[in-house]
This record gives sequence, C-alpha cells and structure tokens, in this order.
Amino acid sequence: MRSIAFVALIVLVYGLLAFGLNLPQDVGLDVPDGKLNSLSFAPYREGQGPLEEVFPSAAEVEADIKLLAEKTHTIRTYASAEGVMPLIPALARKYGVDMLQGAWLGGDKAVNAKEIAELIRSANANPDVVKRVIVGNEVLLRGDLTAEDLMAYIRQVQQAVKQPVSYADVWSEYMKHPQLVQEVDFVTIHILPYWEDEPIAVDAAPAHIAKIYKQVQQEAYRRVPNIPILIGESGWPSAGRQRGHAVPGVVNEAKFIRALIKVANDNGFDYNIVEAFNQSWKSALEGVVGANWGMYSVDREEVFPLTGKVYENPEWLQQTLIAIGLFLAVFSVAFKPLQSLPAARQLGWLILAQVLILLVVQQADFLWYTSYSPWQRLQTSVLVALNIGLGALVLLRSFKLLAEQPFKAQWGQWLYYLLLVFAALAIYRSLGLGINGRYISFPSIAAAVPVVGSLALVLLNYLLLKSKSWAMVEVSALTGSPQVNHKRNKLLADLLLAAGILLPLGESEAFVVSRDFIQAYPELGERLLVAVGYTFANTQLVTWLACVAVLALPLWLSGRSKA
Repeated sequence: MRSIAFVALIVLVYGLLAFGLNLPQDVGLDVPDGKLNSLSFAPYREGQGPLEEVFPSAAEVEADIKLLAEKTHTIRTYASAEGVMPLIPALARKYGVDMLQGAWLGGDKAVNAKEIAELIRSANANPDVVKRVIVGNEVLLRGDLTAEDLMAYIRQVQQAVKQPVSYADVWSEYMKHPQLVQEVDFVTIHILPYWEDEPIAVDAAPAHIAKIYKQVQQEAYRRVPNIPILIGESGWPSAGRQRGHAVPGVVNEAKFIRALIKVANDNGFDYNIVEAFNQSWKSALEGVVGANWGMYSVDREEVFPLTGKVYENPEWLQQTLIAIGLFLAVFSVAFKPLQSLPAARQLGWLILAQVLILLVVQQADFLWYTSYSPWQRLQTSVLVALNIGLGALVLLRSFKLLAEQPFKAQWGQWLYYLLLVFAALAIYRSLGLGINGRYISFPSIAAAVPVVGSLALVLLNYLLLKSKSWAMVEVSALTGSPQVNHKRNKLLADLLLAAGILLPLGESEAFVVSRDFIQAYPELGERLLVAVGYTFANTQLVTWLACVAVLALPLWLSGRSKA
C-alpha cells in the first residue's frame, strides 16, 4: 500500500539526514601524547557536592585519579580540608600524578584557618607530589575577602612551605590588584573566553588567550621581572546557554581545548584546563552551563576524545532508532484511518508525525542529561509528558482537518489548555532570562513540540480552509475548541509580548553595565550598539524569541478579535 511506501520513504530520508547531520567533525590537531599538562579535579559525582557537604568515598576518589592518570600529568585541586580531600595526595602518588593543591578561602575565618592548616600540612608531608600550592580561588572576584586579608593568608603559607605559592583569579582581578604580583611566587590567572564581559567566539579564542596572557605578563614583569605565569583555568562548556558569539557545544569544547594546547605549546605558556568531570552540583548556582565544563560527564563517560574527530551528539544513532521505532508504532495504530486520506495528505501527516516524535525524543534525552537532582528529573518527566500529550493532540487535530472530520470538543479543550500551559511556562522562563538570565538556558527545545505543532496547524488551516483571513490563526481555529477565554488569551499574549521585549533588553543591559565592557567602550552610545549586536548575534536567544512569537500570535489574535 502507498502508506507503507510513504513510511519507508520517510524512514529512509530521515535516516540519511540524521547520518549526514551527525558526521564526526574535525576539531584541530590531536593532543601530542594524548595527555594534558594539568586538569582541574573536583571528585564530586551526582548527588554530591560541597554545598550539601555530601562527599565521595575514598574508593570513588581513587577510581577518579586512576582514570585521570591516563589523561593528565597534573591535577589541580581547590580545597584541602573538606571531605576526602586530604586523601588525594597519597592517591596521586600511587598513580603517578603531580598536584597543584589549593586551599578554599571564603568569608568564614574558621573554615579558612582549617583550609590553610591542611594545605600547609599536606604540602610539607607530600613534597614529591604537591609541586605548587594556590591560596584561594576567585576570592576577590566574589568579594569574600579584601586584598589585604588575602595577602595575609598568602604570606602565612609562604612562610610555612617550600613549594611556590600563588593566588588564582580571573585575569582582570590581577590587573585590578597588581600588588598581588609582588606577594606570590607565580601568577595564576583564569582566561575563560566564554565568560568574558565581551564574550569571544570559539574560533577567536586562541588569539584572545595569547593576547591576554601577554598583557598580564607585561604588567606583571613591571613589578617582578620574569615571574612565572600559569593559566590556572581555561576551558569551554559543552552544553548550556549561548553568550553573544560564544556557543557551548561538545565540538566547540573539543576545538577550544585542542587550540588552547597548541597556543600554549607554541608560546611556552603554562596551563591548566577546567575541568576533569562535569560538576552537577554547580547547576544550583550556574545552571546547565556551569555543570558542563568537564572532559568527562558526571557519570565518568568521556565527553570527547583528545585525538581524532568528534561527534557533537555521539548518541545520534540511538536517538534516530528510537524515533523511527516510535514512528512505526504510531503508524501501526493509525494505519487503517490513514487509508481514507488522499496520498498527499497521508504523506503530510506522516511527515508531521515523524517530526514531532523526533522532537520529543531529542527533548527527553537532552533534558534528562541536563537534570541533576530528583526535583529536576521530576520537572523533566512532567514537561516531556506534557509535550507527548500535546503532540498526540496535534496529530489527532491535524488528521481530523485532513480528513475533514469534526474534532471532539473535549480534545480541543485539552489542546487549548496545554497551549496555555506552555504559554505560561514561556512567560516564566522569558521573565527569568530577561531579569537575570546569566545562567539560565534558553528553553527552545522544551517548547519545540507546541511551536512546531502550532505552525503545522496554521499551515493546514491555510491550505484547507477557504477563508484566508487571520482568523484561521486564532487559538480556537488551531485547537478546534470554540470555548476559549478571550480575556485570558489576551492577558497571556500581552505577557508573552512584554517578556519577549524584556529579554533582549535584559541581555543587552548585562553587557552594558559590565566593568570590562565599559572600559572597552566608554561612550554609552557605542557601548549600547555593541551590546545590542552581541544580543542579536545570539542565535539561541533569537530562536527563543521566535518561539515566543509563535506561541503568542494565536492568543493575541483571539484576544484582539473580542476586544
């Protein structure tokens, strides 16, 4: 039968597209010996973290260090006294890994005292493993300590250990507090092109790193000639929200890491990459992007290799097979009803079914991967269930339109209410992005089914209805439910519009008020223009604004028609 032929054609085309769009990509030169110079190491797994004071076991830490011994020559730690951290030097010795050991400093003097005491003890007890020490990490950036208090801690450690002592912070803090150069034995700077006030695209990142390193070096040499400089953190996120031209992704992370190593080798830079493992606990502070800087996932699976080509989505084949399997299951259920449709309508409906199923599969996979707690996974489960329900109703509604059959009023009401739910979610997320969206991901993937479903229903109405007025786009026309609340529709549409306006304003404002951005563009007019340029260069942001518009238009037309 022709419907079977259509299914075979769709599966073939989809399979070829999936294969072609997911080919491994060239990300630059292989790492020379397959090992890194140094790698940041925090041993936390899912459900663990310093915020909740849930620490890994000794066996888990040992397994991590054994794994990292194959990847790096040195590990950088950030704390010395908490949890199982005192065990790390002995384990590093066992597996032949050197350490760049740190003490975590904050606003609590008692905690600081414990950290400093353990750092001193460990450095003196393990001089063969602990090669250098770092007193504090981004304390000045966070505002936890004054420069004077920090320097007192540095002097205390210098007097007690034989290893070189440093302090680590973003490079601009060393420029802001140049007196630190005279207090440390080596300068440790963080250069994170993704997080710069003026974000850097991944292809431009290597040149940026060289530029900043030499800029800091020049300033440091004025105070202490030939003082060593370490890039204490540099890396790229594999998932999360885009900033300007800086796009997270697996391929971009691999491309950045390999380019960083080449720049370091070409220029003789000392470097440490952040970080070994994805840190799920950071999602509570920094969202999806903060949790995905690792070369390994939180489950200790390699995110990308140091040699060879790299897949953006290494699970694409599994996702493709699942989507095809679900598509065939839906087809088997709809087989008999489909026979009543003309060939073109059968093909159109089947294509829509495959697209919606693909979107749900990709959504479920990504949202589950970026959920890091039972509460987040519950939210993901509910959201995916809502998308499945809405997708099923869109398929039912589209079939009835194609078959020119009435759509059950109850089904129409359910479809209408689900669209309202997604509109409300879009308002909530857009307001969060507009007010303080630094760490909030753009939720386009979570809204893909209602957006594509709405567009499909608009297209069907346009093709099948004789009247070509804007009325065919109203929410009642899309859902087949005449029982809609026009005042509520108008309110939601107005809120979506307001949130859609607030979002680019908030994104631009975040650039305009940042310190380094102000220094680069002191004139407000120029700074505003550049900020707006970065905002609308953000394809994730623009895509989400388009999603908001698609969700808002049917509601706005409904409210307008009864205004």
